[in-house]
Amino acid sequence: MCSIIGYCGPVADMAAFQAGFQRTKSRGPDDSRLIAAGDGLLGFHRLAIMGMTPEGMQPFSLDGSSVVCNGELYGFAALKEELVRKGYTFRSGSDCELLLPLYQEYGVGMFARLDAEFACVLYDGERGEFIAARDPIGIRPLYYGFDSQGVILFASEPKNLVGLTDKIMPFPPGHYYKNGEFVCYRDIAMTDRVCYDNLEEICTRIREKLIAGVEKRLVSDAKTGFLLSGGLDSSLVCAIAARRSRAPIRTFAIGMDTDAIDLKYAREAADYIGSDHTEVIITREDVLSSLETVIQALGTFDITTIRASMGMYLVCKAIHEGTDIRVLLTGEISDELFGYKYTDYAPSAQAFQEEAVKRLRELHMYDVLRADRCIAVNSLEARVPFGDLDFVRYVMAIDPEKKLNTYGKGKYLLRRAFEGDWLPESILWREKAAFSDAVGHSLVDDLKEYAEGCYTDGEFEALRAQYDHARPFTKESLLYRGIFEKYYPGQSQMIPGFWMPNRSWEGCDVDDPSARVLANYGESGV
Repeated sequence: MCSIIGYCGPVADMAAFQAGFQRTKSRGPDDSRLIAAGDGLLGFHRLAIMGMTPEGMQPFSLDGSSVVCNGELYGFAALKEELVRKGYTFRSGSDCELLLPLYQEYGVGMFARLDAEFACVLYDGERGEFIAARDPIGIRPLYYGFDSQGVILFASEPKNLVGLTDKIMPFPPGHYYKNGEFVCYRDIAMTDRVCYDNLEEICTRIREKLIAGVEKRLVSDAKTGFLLSGGLDSSLVCAIAARRSRAPIRTFAIGMDTDAIDLKYAREAADYIGSDHTEVIITREDVLSSLETVIQALGTFDITTIRASMGMYLVCKAIHEGTDIRVLLTGEISDELFGYKYTDYAPSAQAFQEEAVKRLRELHMYDVLRADRCIAVNSLEARVPFGDLDFVRYVMAIDPEKKLNTYGKGKYLLRRAFEGDWLPESILWREKAAFSDAVGHSLVDDLKEYAEGCYTDGEFEALRAQYDHARPFTKESLLYRGIFEKYYPGQSQMIPGFWMPNRSWEGCDVDDPSARVLANYGESGV
């Protein structure tokens, strides 16, 4: 994944800065480097994915300017050829080496031109200023804060900034920072026109654009694997990749030892596409013993995020410890685009679209955060085909009347787009099941039971009252908040609240984020 840090002025406490920098060494275990940039510092922990020779090590420098970037620039070969024709030379095969030449050519306008998942901090040596930017969805993490002297700091994770600033905040996706201001260069959630293509045209474009999104994410100098739950989204990513790969792809699924739901579906999908498939079996003890580690890695107290992270962290841990894979493709972001179990209750097409806009803008603090931390803490890189910018732009523009579940099956457009021989019918039309539930209902039940035993009712009421922001409302949420505060004291404002169904919709006023509490859960848990 790599880790970046930028201190944009004189360092107030070098020992604290060094300690903060080292907290994300697992994101980039291959090499580390700190360099002076003006009167500040840029730092980089490397996980070699593209251009794996020493020449690909960051920070990159050019004509007195320097940059650190955690990212993947898709289609960089064509960009590189263009820059070579303009007279630039390159020392490595790293895609991120293009950033400084691009900045010289286009200035901050380059960010809107990038087809990328990225977070970067750049020092402009000519102007003596720092610039930072993040991709439009926020797939790559970036946080910021100000030290006691008012100097701004940027880093990949909040744990880098603990002790260096009083208030840590997520860098807004689709923005760049320059001259003390955050400027939006692309709001991926908003569309300037509604797409009224007919159903066949829509499905054709969905299929073509998702295939393109997967294909560009298969380009890697390091070995690639795939998380396969057996649900629609991850299965489609794997099916596309399997057709585009000369050798069988490697897929991984996880389940509880007592009541795994996903494993049988993942095996069915894997057998159909011919993947080299691995099952990871976990126990109650595995889940409970990993809880504090997971919350420390995540930097959140959100119930949904933590539950879903338990299985994801443990499968990624197994991949890290047992294979030489370095890149993982995942199925995140499909729910926010096409709908989830609770969006079946959307009262109107407008409400559905408004919810999609809200969720897409918040993803970087929830599901995308989960995927990044669970994968990166295990020294792996996440790639998210459903987050392809061209794909997202198109799906968000589709007439929301066509995205409503009026078909008797959620995500109908996506399913219909891949009718044929891509997947078994039983997988293509399988009911949606939340990952944390489908790993095994016992996973969530064990967490809830454990939390219930940690506090009496009186202790729960007294302890929850000390929190004004995002006050815990169950013993489980109190347990998570206490662990969060241990590692990120006073930093709860990083997360706006709990990732829950829209309570204002009839049928969605629930006290648990699991889809199991919704009336339409149906056959999701079978």
